[in-house]
This record gives sequence, C-alpha cells and structure tokens, in this order.
Amino acid sequence: MNAKSGRRHFLKIGMYEISFLAAAASPLLSCVPQSAWATTPPGSKMSMESWMEQLLRSNPQDPNLRLPDGPLIISRFRESIYFLLQPISWLPNASDKHRFSQVTVPKGFVTDFASIPKIFWSVLPPDGSYVYAAILHDYLYWVQTRTRADADEIFRLAMRDFDVSSVKIKAIYSAVRKFGGTAWRANQKLREKGERRVLVKFPNDPRIRWEEWKARSSVFGTE
Repeated sequence: MNAKSGRRHFLKIGMYEISFLAAAASPLLSCVPQSAWATTPPGSKMSMESWMEQLLRSNPQDPNLRLPDGPLIISRFRESIYFLLQPISWLPNASDKHRFSQVTVPKGFVTDFASIPKIFWSVLPPDGSYVYAAILHDYLYWVQTRTRADADEIFRLAMRDFDVSSVKIKAIYSAVRKFGGTAWRANQKLREKGERRVLVKFPNDPRIRWEEWKARSSVFGTE
C-alpha cells in the first residue's frame, strides 16, 4: 500500500498529531456565503474545526444537500498511510434517502487515500479535492457492509457534495467501477486473514511504520 510521495499538505504539528485540512476545502471557498463569517468578532481567529464546520455546512447552490459532517483530522505513519483522529460521516440528501443511509467512518480508521486506481494518480492524485469522499469509499471497501456498487455510488455523491468538477467525478467513478474490483477482493482476503484497520491506540513515534504497528494486536478495537 504506497501513495505517491512528495504530497503537499496543510499541517498543524504538535506531539505528532497532524491536523490535516482536507484538500477539498479549496474548491468550496467560493461557495461560503459572507454570512458564514459574520459571527466571527473582528480581529479574532476562527479555529480550524469551526472553520471546517462552517465550510462543510454552507452550500448556497443547493440547500437540499446534506454535506459530510466532521472536519478531517488525521495523523500518519512514516510511510504515506494515515489514520483518523476524529470520526467523519456522510448523509444522503433527501432524494437519495430511500437508497442510502448514513456512512460513519470511526476514529482510528487507517487509509492510504487510494480509492483512485494507481494508474490514474498522475492526473487524479489520491489526496485531491475528493479526499474526504475517498476515505468514505476506502472504509466502505474495507468493511463491505454494503455492495460494491453502492460504495461506488456513495463515493460519487460525496464528491458531488464537495463540488468536485463533473468531469473529475465521471473519470473517478468510471475508474473505480472498472478497476475497483481488485481492491474489493484484496480487502476481502485481508479481512479473512484477520487484518484490522481501526486503531484504538495511536503511535507517538513519527518514525514507526504501519507494517510494524499493525503487528501489535493490542492497538486495535473490534470491527
């Protein structure tokens, strides 16, 4: 499980906790109404979490949309493999509620953002503006409590909620429909072998690798 090196992230570092402001934030900036900032006193600084909450819940283009809940706060192992420091979730909008229920990715879930098949990374890097949606997709591909087709469709809808361009959504969705079966089957085999992906204990040494950490059974909860 390897992600493309040299990625640039907005990081806030302290005691090895890395608060990652989703790359998906940039496309949404233009959609945040001025009223979203009106409650911030002049000269004061809005916290990252508050800023993300305002951002994710503001979409003047379609008031019917239910955007993802929870800022994306993650940490990482030595290699480009990450784990959530807070849970994230997605809710379908009114028109999709008859097909889908809420998706919640628990704190501690390990991901490499690799919902995008590797052959497309040069033009569609796995940590692009669809990163939040990609983590939801990774989780659904791991737990497999829904069909693969439903997981891919939720990925598509979540990308739409982040205002990812229709061209990119179509390309990514087509890619996961065509090539995602390999990852789905690989995850199934890993789960059958006893691999787990939800941590309850996090490393405090930035040099530690995922392969080393996951060998410690005490770091996982029940899945």
